[in-house]
Amino acid sequence: MKQKRKLAAKILNVSPKKVKFAPEALPDIQKAITRSDFRGLIAIGKVQRVRGSEQSRVRARHIAAQKQKGRRQGRGSAKGSKHAVVSGKEVWIHRIRVQRKLIKELRDKKLLLTKDYRMLYRKSKGGFFRNRRHIKLYLTEHHLIQKQTPGEKA
Repeated sequence: MKQKRKLAAKILNVSPKKVKFAPEALPDIQKAITRSDFRGLIAIGKVQRVRGSEQSRVRARHIAAQKQKGRRQGRGSAKGSKHAVVSGKEVWIHRIRVQRKLIKELRDKKLLLTKDYRMLYRKSKGGFFRNRRHIKLYLTEHHLIQKQTPGEKA
């Protein structure tokens, strides 16, 4: 019977401990020799797989519900590097485009001289400015913003 239990377990793809024979079917099971014999017995329910105690999903479901609400997403839960979500290059592209747009608008409104525009452009390209606010601060500190005359339109 031990060998028969092992054979049934292999067919059911479980441990031999999880195979259950129906008590009234023992004579049939003893006659069974081949894998196809056991497949027949499994099909009619004389040989069954026992669902033993398995790992509880309660905690997993709770965590999934929390994640659905947007919780558990902090830096401590992040897997991967600092640049896994947005690469350093993408951060740079976003930052430089914002800076270039600002200085271009100032030049077009005649608030910035062309030579100052070129100088700011190069500084931006070199990574001198952190953000828009930093450029504006630099402009006020170095008095680079041109005053408009009252009759002029921006």
